Amino acid sequence: MRVRHDTPPQGTVRDWLDHRAAQGGTAFVFTEDWSTLSWNALQSEAARIASALTAAGYAKGESIAVMHPNGRAGVIALYAALYGGFRTTIINLAAGQDAIAYALEHCEARAAFVHDSVAELFAKARPRDMVLLDPDAPDEHAELHEVRATDHALLMYTSGTTGTPKGVVHTQASLLAGGWTTTVAHQLTAQDRGFCVLPICHINGLCVTLMGALISGGSLAMAPRFSASTYWAHAGHASCTWLSVVPTIISHLLQGSDGPAEGATLRFCRSASSPLAPDVQTAFETRFALPVIETMGLTETAAQILSNPLPPGTRKIGSPGLAYGNDVAILAADLQPCPPEVEGEIAIRGPNVMLEYLKNPEATAQTFAGDWLRTGDLGRMDADGYVFVTGRLKELIIKGGENIAPREIDEALYSHADVVEAAAFARPCTSYGERVEAAVRLRDGSALSAAELIALCTEKLGKFKTPDHVHLLPELPKGPSGKIQRRKLTELTKSG
Repeated sequence: MRVRHDTPPQGTVRDWLDHRAAQGGTAFVFTEDWSTLSWNALQSEAARIASALTAAGYAKGESIAVMHPNGRAGVIALYAALYGGFRTTIINLAAGQDAIAYALEHCEARAAFVHDSVAELFAKARPRDMVLLDPDAPDEHAELHEVRATDHALLMYTSGTTGTPKGVVHTQASLLAGGWTTTVAHQLTAQDRGFCVLPICHINGLCVTLMGALISGGSLAMAPRFSASTYWAHAGHASCTWLSVVPTIISHLLQGSDGPAEGATLRFCRSASSPLAPDVQTAFETRFALPVIETMGLTETAAQILSNPLPPGTRKIGSPGLAYGNDVAILAADLQPCPPEVEGEIAIRGPNVMLEYLKNPEATAQTFAGDWLRTGDLGRMDADGYVFVTGRLKELIIKGGENIAPREIDEALYSHADVVEAAAFARPCTSYGERVEAAVRLRDGSALSAAELIALCTEKLGKFKTPDHVHLLPELPKGPSGKIQRRKLTELTKSG
C-alpha cells in the first residue's frame, strides 16, 4: 500500500496496520520512560486483543469504550478496537463526570478499556452493566469480523459547550482520510517523527498524529501531556521532525526560557484547534526560527480541513490556509457559494467528512447542505483560495445590532507580549443587548493592568469594539485540545 496525494487511502485500519507491521520499524517512542513500540508489536497486540473481544461475543460495529490518557496502553486499546471492526468510542477524559456518563450510556457500549488513573471516574460514570475489559486476560482466539471501508470505526463526542454532546461517527474510510489530509498537506514521509502532546481522546491528537503516522509510515514521540519545562528537551531527545500544538501551547512556550536544541531536526510546527493570533505566530517564528503552519479542523471532518503550505510555499499569517484532500466553500444564508472576499459560513465536503451524529438524525440533517458539511464557522476566501476565519456563528457578540467577532478582540489583546491567554465574550446588557468583555491570563510576574489592556484595545479597535471590562484570571477554562471555552467565561466572571 502506498500514499497517493490525489487519492484517499483505500482499505481499512486493519489493512494499513498489517502493512506497517510487514514493513517494520518503530511506531512510538514514549517520553515517560523512553520505551518504544514497533509497528509489528502494535499489530500483534491489537490482533490478539481484537480476537479476544470477538471470542467474547462482541459484535462487529458495536461500541467499545476507551478511557485512556496518552500512553502505550491507550494506543494499543484504541488500535485493538479498530482492528477488530468495533466502533472505537473515545471518551474525553476532561469532559466531566456528567458528560462522560452521558457518552457511556448513549454509545450503548457493553465494555470499556479503562486506565488505572481514571478508574474512580469510570466507576462513578459508567452504566450499571458495563464491563471493565482486561487487555492482559488469557488469550481467546476467534476469527475476526470482516471489516469494510464503509463500516463504523470511530465514535467521538463533541465537547457539548453549546448543548448536549453529539456523537460523531466516522467510518474506516473517513478515519483514514483524516490521517491522509495531514500527510498530504505536511508532506509527511516514513522518515518523519511527530511529537504528540495533545490528548488522543481528542480528534486532533488521534487523527493528525496517530492516523497521520499510520498513513505516512512515520513515527511518533508521545508524552502523557504537555509540559513547558520538558517540551523542547523531549522533542530534541526523540529527534522529532514536526510538532503538533494549539495556540495556548505556543503562548506558553514563548514565556519559557529555553528553545529547540542546537542541531534539532525540526522542520515545522503545526498549530490547530483555534485561530492563532498573528502577533503570537510572528513572535514564535522570530524567537525559535521555526515556521508555524496554521491549520484548521473539526471532529466532524476527522481533524484537518485547511492548512497553509510548507515553506517555500506561501503562508498567509491570519489564515488557516488552503483545502487539502477535501473541498471548501463559503456559503451564503441561502446556502449558495459566496464570491471571493464575501463573508459566509465555511462548508466542507470530502472523504474525511463524518457519516452522521449517532442516533441524532435531526442534527445530522441540519449540519449537511447537500453533500456540504456546515462548520458553523464564519469566514471568507481570497482569490488564491486561502480561507480567513472571521468568527463562530454562535459566538458572535451582537452589540447594538452590530456583529462583533471575538477573534478580532482576542488578537488585539495578544499583541501585548505579557498576554498568555485571551478570550473576548458577550455579557447580556439592557442598553445594547450584549456588551463586550474579555478574560486574560498574564505571564507570571507581569504588572500589566486591566486598564492598560482596555487602552490597548481602544487604540487598535476603537471604543465600540473595546471590552467594557477585562478580567485578569490565573487560568482560562479550556477543553481537552487546549481550546479556550469562551462560553464558560460569562458565568465564571459574573462577580468580576
